[in-house]
Amino acid sequence: MAKIIDPDDLNQATEIVFDTAAKTIQLLIAGNLSDDGVSIQCVYSFCKEEWKADSTLIKHPFPLKPIDGPSGTQFDVIGGWSWADATSTGLIRDGGWALKDSAGVSLEEWMSITSLGSFSAATDQAYYTQGNFSSPVDITLHGEVNQAIKIFGDATHGDFDNRGDFIMYLREEAKTYDQYDLIAAQNISALTYKKYALPLSNAADAIKVTHTDAQMVSAPYNNIDITYFTTDQNKTIGAGDFPFRKIIEGDGKTLEQIYEKVQYLLRQTSDIDEGAGTVRGDTTADLLYWVGDTLHTKVGVFVENIQSVDQNRIVHTDQAGTERTYPYAAAGTISFNASLRADTDAIYRMYFTNNDAGDDDNHDFGTDAAILVNDNGGNPISGNVAGNASITFDYDYDGNTQRGAGSAGTDVPVTLVAIGLSSAQYVTIEGTISRSKTNNFSFVANDELTYTNA
Repeated sequence: MAKIIDPDDLNQATEIVFDTAAKTIQLLIAGNLSDDGVSIQCVYSFCKEEWKADSTLIKHPFPLKPIDGPSGTQFDVIGGWSWADATSTGLIRDGGWALKDSAGVSLEEWMSITSLGSFSAATDQAYYTQGNFSSPVDITLHGEVNQAIKIFGDATHGDFDNRGDFIMYLREEAKTYDQYDLIAAQNISALTYKKYALPLSNAADAIKVTHTDAQMVSAPYNNIDITYFTTDQNKTIGAGDFPFRKIIEGDGKTLEQIYEKVQYLLRQTSDIDEGAGTVRGDTTADLLYWVGDTLHTKVGVFVENIQSVDQNRIVHTDQAGTERTYPYAAAGTISFNASLRADTDAIYRMYFTNNDAGDDDNHDFGTDAAILVNDNGGNPISGNVAGNASITFDYDYDGNTQRGAGSAGTDVPVTLVAIGLSSAQYVTIEGTISRSKTNNFSFVANDELTYTNA
């Protein structure tokens, strides 16, 4: 059944009970009233009709005083009346109230929270925190939110004051996350007993989340983790060092895999901080979001040890709120045929074909002073084949000036060399490193049939 908004759908002794001795109003899940609840304005309107028609009720003070006029979303409960029990308060929708004493002082206050946006009524569970991030509370019903939440109680009504903090969360497996800080977002100095509407929604995250929770605790995800710091941790991005306080260990995995593991951690009820502190996963701030295929971090979040091919698919936001991006790193693959893979002595090298960007030709390939190409980390692109079918490399496209100052940000002519001993002959490849992540080179060395070392 739907939420009741028409007082004609309420009946004394069925959906609502007035106890004049105890001065309580009790709402019951019976008759027309389901757990979808009833608007507080409807309860007020029904009370007016009953006080007018009922010869017993008219003898008692009226229980509800509207505060905000025609909107009907804010009331004082007066005259010594109160709600009978938790079931009754849990069925009230679309408005807040304060229980007042005879002097008009609040004994307790309840606000009403309604969500704007859609999520599954069958499965999705919103939850909230009030001042204590270690003790989140589930919204009573699944799906979109319309619930009264107690924010204040005097010494005889709970003895707490949560009018200065409220954050709502929505985090479901394989769906996008949402959260809303009511105080900060609506610039509220203190919550009061009224209706607050807040945006909260989610959607399938099937493109970026393609593995289950059960898979997050084993390879390749098990070493991706988060450390929270209370002081700045400087991280190098390009030519500068910038401050961050939340460090995600990427463990050399793809950005998609890192995102999946972080989203998993942000739904855990346990401590997810690899450092000395304690950070409960499901109530800490979210850390990452996608814009197309580019991963963005929230303020102060740094992802370290990512794959080189992903460096230009991530935007970091430092502790000061400034976005930081890596200089463009070209990337690619060097592949080796069977002859090179089989040769335990096989090596490969990458040289600049020429020094056209410099002042002379003394460093061209084919001369004694030929220059090995450095990768994005400043290390020569060279090594042992070691049986690998391929190896990946990166190159500081925007910053490499090995061929002279004018060579930064330009396509680079390269010559690759490979040679084995017993299985593979000497072979060269000429090519170009362009502003791309798919600079691929393939060695096809002839079989070695002549070499001997008896």
